Amino acid sequence: MAAERGHERERERERERDRPMVARIRLDLPRERRARFLPEYDPEAFGRMSERIARFLGTGRFLVWMTLTIIVWVMWNIFAPASLKFDEYPFIFLTLALSLQASYAAPLILLAQNRQDDRDRVNLEQDRKQNERSIADTEYLTREIAALRMGLGEVATRDWIRSELQDLIKELEERRDLFPSGEGHGSDVPDR
Repeated sequence: MAAERGHERERERERERDRPMVARIRLDLPRERRARFLPEYDPEAFGRMSERIARFLGTGRFLVWMTLTIIVWVMWNIFAPASLKFDEYPFIFLTLALSLQASYAAPLILLAQNRQDDRDRVNLEQDRKQNERSIADTEYLTREIAALRMGLGEVATRDWIRSELQDLIKELEERRDLFPSGEGHGSDVPDR
């Protein structure tokens, strides 16, 4: 009987070895990346590049270079010999180039503005949290100062002690006037 069980186990192991391998799904391992048809890019690097371009498009240097390029382009195509002209009078190629530049510049500027809005939103949230902490700290300090003032109201001050001592001196002087020292009332000297 034990031999039969051993044979059955051996046959089961052989059957498992002969089964086609099915990939086990493991939850403790990250999934493999799927093949993508579109090229991958780093959105952060693309955003930084678009910000640099947008910053450059907003400078006087860009406007000067753009103006000089257009002036040279127009002058070349007006005054150059006919064989060297590449864009005749209606300047269709220049219009196309400027349209292409504008069609890329607008989305790049919008992307840069969106990234700036995101940074501003994060900064605003951090400022709001800092303001909340500052308000909480100020309220705490205000309560502490109020408690100290209340506590100081119960503490004897120099002026209060001075006035109490002056009142005691007046009272002693009044008693001295009422009970002169010659009568022997309240004398500390023992009788002999």
